[in-house]
Amino acid sequence: MKGKEQYHYRECGLEHVYLRNGFERQDTKYGEAIKIHDIDGLHKAIGLYLIRQKKPLSGAEFRFLRHELGVSQATLGGWLGKSGQSVARWEKSHNPADSTADRLLRVIYELKITTSKKSKISRLLEELAEDDSIDLGPVQFIEDEQGWQQVDEAA
Repeated sequence: MKGKEQYHYRECGLEHVYLRNGFERQDTKYGEAIKIHDIDGLHKAIGLYLIRQKKPLSGAEFRFLRHELGVSQATLGGWLGKSGQSVARWEKSHNPADSTADRLLRVIYELKITTSKKSKISRLLEELAEDDSIDLGPVQFIEDEQGWQQVDEAA
């Protein structure tokens, strides 16, 4: 790659991402523009790189992954058992995310990119983020040919 100019891809919100190829410079009536080939694939590669790093996620990295998940700060906060304001503070690097939230975000991202449909984990996270102050009372289980299952009270 000697002699070939790299592109500093700041638009993703991360300062340390450079492209060695997969982009074209184009002249437009508004000036030079950059066309990136397969931007979805690029963002997936960046996300996978981030979740596999051994260091804690920076605020910008946390924001990048949240954007790739397509959720608001409030939604992600709910999934992590935190407030949207906590997520905002992490993303602004006012204070780092705790290690549990950092690790859970990595797991959520990995699960999102490995499943094309809305996964069971997404539904579970949404259910867990709902108001948990409701007392559901006792729960009953039965065993049948498929194993142990919760009894649906409506049945």
